[in-house]
Amino acid sequence: MNYLAHLHLGGQKPQQLLGSLYGDFVKGTLSGNFSAQTAEAIRLHRRIDAFTDSHPLVRRAIGRFPVARRRYAGIALDMFFDHCLARDWERYADVPLDVFSKKIYQLLEDEPALPERLAQVAPLIIKEDWLGAYRDFSMIGHGLDVISQRLSQPEGLHGAYDELTEMYMPLSADFQEFYPLLWQFAQSGLESGSAQPILSEN
Repeated sequence: MNYLAHLHLGGQKPQQLLGSLYGDFVKGTLSGNFSAQTAEAIRLHRRIDAFTDSHPLVRRAIGRFPVARRRYAGIALDMFFDHCLARDWERYADVPLDVFSKKIYQLLEDEPALPERLAQVAPLIIKEDWLGAYRDFSMIGHGLDVISQRLSQPEGLHGAYDELTEMYMPLSADFQEFYPLLWQFAQSGLESGSAQPILSEN
């Protein structure tokens, strides 16, 4: 899953939200480097990724891509699932996406000790409204272009946006089937008494 989903799933206290983001930027041991709540949010981020990568519904979605794309299909699917969540936000959340996004951006601006790689990209996340921008499907194409430039084989993502366009409906159905299961998994990983999630089961 991508940034928006992790932020949505990982608990709503400030340190949980930061940890949900840090999971994409922090590798290796966490001992002594973060508060207990932030470290637990990073670990939950990692468990969410492992659950997602191994789930049969996600493997089915990956299987929709041409065989030549399979190595990079997970990148495209993560971004597409964030698009689905942003597009259908009102179905899953009581807080408007714009309000939620501004809360995250304020946390990033106020945090003086972001992990180095996140500190570098945070101004772009805020300026370009990454969390809200994926409501616009065309932004997936832009995002894939940006990511492809960081790959050793940029051609690995060339044409992925066209494939997402062709598979828009079946992949949307995959998301709608999988995301409630992922939410249930994530909630089981939150500590008892932690901030309530903003997703309802209805």
